[in-house]
Amino acid sequence: MNKNDVFRQCASAFIVRPMSALDSELEVLLVHKPRKKDAWQLPQGGVEEGETTEQAAVRELQEEASLIAKPCAVSAIEYQYEFPASYRRFRPDGVCGQNIHFVHMALTPEDQIVQVDGNEIDAYQWVPESELQQFIRRQEYREIVEQLIEEYRQA
Repeated sequence: MNKNDVFRQCASAFIVRPMSALDSELEVLLVHKPRKKDAWQLPQGGVEEGETTEQAAVRELQEEASLIAKPCAVSAIEYQYEFPASYRRFRPDGVCGQNIHFVHMALTPEDQIVQVDGNEIDAYQWVPESELQQFIRRQEYREIVEQLIEEYRQA
C-alpha cells in the first residue's frame, strides 16, 4: 500500500429474522456472488457520492435482493480489508481495498420475497446463525456477522 491508496467506502445491509415463533435462533440474509472464493456475504456495495451509509445500504439491498427495508441503526462494527495484489493490478484508481459499514435494517413489509438479478448476485439464502460457518468461509468476516447478531440481540 502506498500513501496515495484509498479504501472504497461501502455499506452493507444486515437483516435477520426469527427461524420460528418458538425458536430463539435467527436467520441471516446472505447473497451469493458468482465467484469461487468468499462468495457468500451480506448484501453490500459502494457508497456513491452524495449518499449516506444508510441510503447506500437501502439502495444495495434493493439492487441485490429486490427488498425494501428501513434502516434502524448504523453499527459501530466496521470491516476493512485490502484487495489481493492480483486484483489490484486491474484497478488503476488507487483503491486498495474496502471499508464496510454495516446497517441494521428492518424489512417493510416483512413478507417480501427475495429476488436476485442472476448476474451480480446469483443466489440468496436465509442462513440459520448456527450454520454460518458452512456459508461464510473467511473467519474474520464470519466473526463480524456473529458480532452483528449479538449487537442486534442487545438493541
